Amino acid sequence: MARKQSDYLAALLADDVEEESVPEVSAAVAPQAPAPAPAPDPRMQRARGTTLLGRESALARVASGEVRQVTQLLLDPAKVRVWAGNARSYEHLSEASCQELIDSIVAEGGQKVPAVVRRIEGDPDYDYEVIAGTRRHWSISWLRAHSYPEMMFVAQVAQLDDEAAFRLADLENRARKDVSDLERARNYAAALKSHYGNHQSRMAERLKLSKGWLSKMLKVASLPDAVVAAFASPAEVQLKPAYPLAQAMDDKLAAPAILRAAKALATEQASRAKTGSPALPAAEVLARLLAAPRADEAPAASMFSWISDHGRTGLSVVSANRQGATVRVHAGSGARIEELVDAFREALVALEEQGKGVRP
Repeated sequence: MARKQSDYLAALLADDVEEESVPEVSAAVAPQAPAPAPAPDPRMQRARGTTLLGRESALARVASGEVRQVTQLLLDPAKVRVWAGNARSYEHLSEASCQELIDSIVAEGGQKVPAVVRRIEGDPDYDYEVIAGTRRHWSISWLRAHSYPEMMFVAQVAQLDDEAAFRLADLENRARKDVSDLERARNYAAALKSHYGNHQSRMAERLKLSKGWLSKMLKVASLPDAVVAAFASPAEVQLKPAYPLAQAMDDKLAAPAILRAAKALATEQASRAKTGSPALPAAEVLARLLAAPRADEAPAASMFSWISDHGRTGLSVVSANRQGATVRVHAGSGARIEELVDAFREALVALEEQGKGVRP
């Protein structure tokens, strides 16, 4: 029955069976006794009773609050902001990452699955904020700016406090493969402080998560931006491989070496992107970052080695790190003391040029 709602309700209230008209009797024919009225069809009576009972039952459920009517709004996405408590990084969304959704919206003539928003007050620029549906908001905004100005953002309004909004957004994001572990980890870290008073156990209970898994996520969230920049994209920072890296950053001696390596990797990634070369894969980036503290203590020969006039090594730098440098004076080189002193001075200069100088 494809009719408007008003016609449908009117039909429910109207009689189901119309009264039949009686044909006129010709004057030339002798009057006869009126034909007996047809017996009512039992099926029609049952159908009418079922319709009335169903209507009364539906109205009773609405009145009791058991059933709620959900209103979907057609909104201008420019008047809707994205809630800051959502895990998804809005600035990292792009036409490429949303292409499948954009194509689906165009093919279906509009957005079919509504987003969840809540009303905001006191902001002259926005009327609502997105709790769940960030990609849909981005895609509709993109389409309106690219030949589809009539596209509207479909949403339903919910009354949620921040903690409930966080849990709703988290449930949706768990089913999304395009929300990276790092995005979720940082979202959890922010929520831990904002909604759960820094109590991990309480947060794990509310979200129905393992305490150990949540602890690892929070550790990965502590990775500094300088380290994350070494990867081609934050989406490549996954929980399992990134957890040892986050642990290594707790080592005060290893952390500076990792940061230096991350800076060099970020420069290399930017250079590759500029020339159109493929980015360094996440596995290689991770391996180089974890190896940075060991590389900081390179073999002595690669840093400095002094050869005497007799062709034998007289002095070399064994190691150099933030704690200092280890210099070895080799026996049997045939070098005089004055020569070894000069060689030591040359070693200090060489370390300074390599950025491993020993300062008082």
